[in-house]
Amino acid sequence: MIKYLGQANQDCLTSQATKDTVARWFVDAAFAVHPGQKSHTGYYMTLGSGAVISASKKQNLNTRISSEAEQVATDKAAGPMPWTSRFLLEQGYGVKTILYQNNRSAILMESNGHSSAGKRSRPLDIRYFFITDLKEKGLVSIKYCPNRIDDS
Repeated sequence: MIKYLGQANQDCLTSQATKDTVARWFVDAAFAVHPGQKSHTGYYMTLGSGAVISASKKQNLNTRISSEAEQVATDKAAGPMPWTSRFLLEQGYGVKTILYQNNRSAILMESNGHSSAGKRSRPLDIRYFFITDLKEKGLVSIKYCPNRIDDS
């Protein structure tokens, strides 16, 4: 780490907002990668370039399929989404919030709630459908994002 910091002392990190005032949240989970078969959550929010909010953390519960791990990851990111939108609104910036995710099964569950949950995902606790409520209220839209960014 010290060697890296010594070499990177001239590097500059910048954040820049675009004029379209869209808060883009990118969420992903790595399924069963930790001891005890726990998954890992990662997410970040950008207003253009550079992460404004980011997190990377081991999930504190076991999930049985990857789409459940994605759902748990989305729940972690969904907490700060409304707060961030309200904060930016108070600063004079009305923002549109878009959640990007690469798991189509998780997107279906997030968009449709329990009606899209299959036999293996039914035991998911209802609190992980908070994102469904945000979508129904028009506070967030959910888009598929493959391993590259697509602003369409």
